[in-house]
Amino acid sequence: MNKIILKGRPAFAGIAEGEALVCPDSIAGNTGALGDSDGVIYEHGNPNRGKSIKDKVLVLPCSKGSCGWSCHFKATKVYGNAPAGWVVTKIDSRIGVAIVSLEKPAVVDFVEADPVKLIKTGDWVKIDGSTGIVEITPK
Repeated sequence: MNKIILKGRPAFAGIAEGEALVCPDSIAGNTGALGDSDGVIYEHGNPNRGKSIKDKVLVLPCSKGSCGWSCHFKATKVYGNAPAGWVVTKIDSRIGVAIVSLEKPAVVDFVEADPVKLIKTGDWVKIDGSTGIVEITPK
């Protein structure tokens, strides 16, 4: 299988890899959309409703919802259900806070290609948060 290589901006150093969980419309930041204690997406209309973010590489276009968005992700870390890393089309302040709070590798701000459109849920993704390189192995 051919690997796909994307280049973004390094946002949090480290290497992470895992199965991709792509949320084309992000995950809402309101209470009840993401299970704080179990890491499960409960948001109505989300194509990944019922799936856990635990140990996944989250692929998001941006954040969505209230300024408390990052708090729900921080809670998943506290309960041991955090994602392995982040691939984000365009960083904003809410995602920035979540990335730093979880201390997980992240690559953001893609110019040449949109990772949300290229990566599919279930693909294997390796990210290097120090260089901004994202390596995708399609499933």
